[in-house]
Amino acid sequence: EVQLVESGGGSVQAGGSLRLSCAASGISFDDYAIGWFRQAPGKEREAVACISSSDVSTYYADSVSGRFTISADNVKTTVYLEMKNLKPDDTAVYLCAAARTLSVPPITTAGDYNYWGQGTSVTVAS
Repeated sequence: EVQLVESGGGSVQAGGSLRLSCAASGISFDDYAIGWFRQAPGKEREAVACISSSDVSTYYADSVSGRFTISADNVKTTVYLEMKNLKPDDTAVYLCAAARTLSVPPITTAGDYNYWGQGTSVTVAS
């Protein structure tokens, strides 16, 4: 059974930092791409950062490029999203997702991901 559990969300002031974690079980990062998505109230779910299987390639949305970093710990089967210089527009529920694919660059469409975590809330105050 595949399970994804996010943690690390919270409330911060603009300019602050957070590190989100996605603990995965039932999968191997050699075969699965992992994506971090976010969904704000009234907005569509969007890909924030994605990493391909075996850490070959990464993707960042333009809105977070240079501020967010995605990384994978294959031993812990955990994917991290380091978020710096947070802005109020980053406020959303952040979800991690997994897809069994060797695609490079990593897939970024939510519908292509098969497994989802429950999400962790991030609030950035101005």
